[in-house]
Amino acid sequence: MHLRPLGDHLVLKPLTEEKLASGIIIPDTAGKERPERGEVVAVGPGLLLENGSRSEMALKPGDKILFKKYAPDEVKIGNDKFLVVRMEDIIAVME
Repeated sequence: MHLRPLGDHLVLKPLTEEKLASGIIIPDTAGKERPERGEVVAVGPGLLLENGSRSEMALKPGDKILFKKYAPDEVKIGNDKFLVVRMEDIIAVME
């Protein structure tokens, strides 16, 4: 199944582990309640403005981002877990 977000929504794959400089991998379950990082899987067409045009989305699939902790809605399809978040809840792009 493929998810196609509407408006200014993004579909994210949660990034669930952190790798330290020493090479040690710390899973997301170690002391964190919810992920705050994700990789963009799909991008909506943009928010519909009052004049009928759409706002431009600043992200593209593959971007790794930081978002507000309690902003996303969780969606589970089969064994895969996705997050759906609005563009306004994105804090930064990780480069």
